[in-house]
Amino acid sequence: MADSDPLILLREAIKTQGPYHPTASSDPASPRVELAQATHLAFPTRGIALPIATPTRFISNDKPFDLRSIYFAWLNRDQLIPQYNAEATALNESLGDKGKVQNLGYIEKLDLITWLEGAESEYIVPLAGGEAAAAGGEAATAKAGAAASTARAGKGTLDPRLASVYNGERKMGDRNTVLRGIKPTDFSHVRKLATPFLTKKSQSAPISTTANPTTSVSSKVSGRRPDPIILLSPSASALLRLNNIRSFLQDGRFTPADTAASTASMLHVQRSMPSIDPNRPLRFILVEGPEQFKPEYWNRVVAVFTTGQTWQFKNYKWSSPNELFKHVLGVYVGWRGDAPPDNVKDWGHRVVSTAVDRWRGDGHDASRFRDKEITEQIWKAIETAMVHKGWRKDAAPSSI
Repeated sequence: MADSDPLILLREAIKTQGPYHPTASSDPASPRVELAQATHLAFPTRGIALPIATPTRFISNDKPFDLRSIYFAWLNRDQLIPQYNAEATALNESLGDKGKVQNLGYIEKLDLITWLEGAESEYIVPLAGGEAAAAGGEAATAKAGAAASTARAGKGTLDPRLASVYNGERKMGDRNTVLRGIKPTDFSHVRKLATPFLTKKSQSAPISTTANPTTSVSSKVSGRRPDPIILLSPSASALLRLNNIRSFLQDGRFTPADTAASTASMLHVQRSMPSIDPNRPLRFILVEGPEQFKPEYWNRVVAVFTTGQTWQFKNYKWSSPNELFKHVLGVYVGWRGDAPPDNVKDWGHRVVSTAVDRWRGDGHDASRFRDKEITEQIWKAIETAMVHKGWRKDAAPSSI
């Protein structure tokens, strides 16, 4: 049930800042213990203590992660991947034969943390039968009713005539309770009725002849579209690094990379791209290297920022720049007035070469008016390349 689902309980506790802690007992009121000694995760305000080894709906590589691994990932949400892995190894040694923390890749970890903070997830399997929607609708209705009752009552006694009016009110529900009622409805029989029509349609569908015949779009109908990835150059000479790329791509303002310290191993920015999805912005993941990549992540890479140094591509799927930029858009950002490196010129039109005004120091914001123009030029090139590669409103390329 939704009210005892470990992921929903943990997400609600984080949102409401309610108490939750590991314990060595099934009693929700039992005291906190170290995670290595815990047998349960307690939610005292809900009167629930779930076994720490309970499998959850967070699935990666067809394997569900247990509650201990999810809780551990949340505790270490600000850790870099090497530190996170070291903490997981130390905890596994302390656990011995009592269990094991399952390691998360950094894309999965980011996905889980953002879901616990209120976003969507491509790794969490929805509750069966719409239980989550029904539970959410009932909770929202009850909360609204309680708030209205408190507002009407005020500090004094409610006027009897006004009370009679309120008693005659028609109680309204939200869209979930109106459409589904108080019990989840099973629509699985509809799938059997629709199968002949879907099969006939797939057999008669014309073969697509696009400009890039090697690009195929994922046939996955359900589920969340994966986030596109942008790779940055790890070179110390790069003008754009993790600590200044967000202000440039999201706000259209350049600041030197050495003016702000950053310990983040990845960032994400949002950008509206009407030609791909006119209704909602796309979320882009920004990283400086592919060391933690799984093979399928390369199909999500939409741009590579480079300084023209070929050592950057040593660990890439395509280590040859000429081959790399046949699959992925390249972006070079230098100083205005300086000629691009010879390597960038040799790579041709597959690398967008741009330049920003030199940094004159704080207090010279008026001279940065052209930064926005360069930012828009880069985003336009990325959007055009994504459309060409097969990014759609509800799907991403299965190969690039």
